[in-house]
Amino acid sequence: MIEETGRARRPGRPAPEVRCRAGAVRAPAVPGVPAPPAAAGGLRIEISQVRGDTVAVAVAGEIDLRTAGPLREGLVQVHGDMRGTGRRRLVADFAAVPFCDAAGLGALVAAHNQIAAAGGEIVLAGVRPAQLRLLRITGLHRVFAIHRDAEAAFAAEDFPTSSR
Repeated sequence: MIEETGRARRPGRPAPEVRCRAGAVRAPAVPGVPAPPAAAGGLRIEISQVRGDTVAVAVAGEIDLRTAGPLREGLVQVHGDMRGTGRRRLVADFAAVPFCDAAGLGALVAAHNQIAAAGGEIVLAGVRPAQLRLLRITGLHRVFAIHRDAEAAFAAEDFPTSSR
């Protein structure tokens, strides 16, 4: 039930759209790596694979001003949790991310900076063509290794500067 207060609207003017958004879903536990925090606004960050010194997380949902902070926090937390296990490389699989704006790019850079300062790295996988174009326009394709998918990122483990 929604209670609307405030001044009356002019006739013919539509009321603002109100949407109910479901909370984020936590990932099942992977032995040796704690689950990432639940993110806001339907954004999900789930640990999908662990191999060698690398952990892959599947990111799902739109990344915008509302979800950029939780994305950064989630990636940094996963990396922080895995540091004690000897793992230092984080693959962020964006195959299920239909939209990422400038706030999302800023969150990726902030997460990269924090993780790099702690001795780790973020690798991107499954980036859609429109997002890849943004990464190239902004020059961020030189900051992040970008791979076709998570499997390609795992195959390139020994080559952290490889790109698509």
